[in-house]
Amino acid sequence: MIDCVSARWTPQIGDPTATGWLTVLIYGLGTVMAFLAWRRLPKGQGRGFWAVVTLILAFLAVNKQLDLQSAVTMTGKCLARAQGWYDHRRLVQLAFIAGVLLALAVGLLAGLRSLRGQMRRNAVALTGLAVLCAFVAIRALSFHHVDRLIGLRDHGISVNFLLENSGLALIVLNAAALLRHPARRSTARATGRG
Repeated sequence: MIDCVSARWTPQIGDPTATGWLTVLIYGLGTVMAFLAWRRLPKGQGRGFWAVVTLILAFLAVNKQLDLQSAVTMTGKCLARAQGWYDHRRLVQLAFIAGVLLALAVGLLAGLRSLRGQMRRNAVALTGLAVLCAFVAIRALSFHHVDRLIGLRDHGISVNFLLENSGLALIVLNAAALLRHPARRSTARATGRG
């Protein structure tokens, strides 16, 4: 299996372009900002959400240049060939797509639930995370007609770059707003009662 995967995928820089490296920097900035928001927020004020955002952005920053999803795809193809079900892979692909969409839906619902009472302060980041996850799902599922669409360029900037970075920008902006105006520890402390 390792020989099969390594013949088709090797660890290397996945997007060595200026926009690729800029996106990695924005992921890094997003990771730092999300981490700072997590550290600054009091318990029950969206800390769990920002911890998850920090982990997701850190993983995606590394994945952006290592192209780990291609390794997973190659592993699946090699496994399908080795086990003799490659000709029936469409059914497995559909199950994978359904699993990814279900995981995204469950994650979004969990995010909404964890932000109960804090939605107004975190809605921009949740929207950014939803955009980013949708983008990642589209890229991971690799629909060829969608790949062509997001590969379109206008003035040298691809739709791919704009979609990915718009989600990141929303997360960074929300984190910056939280850092600028942190939540009060409690209503009792804020009013001097306690």
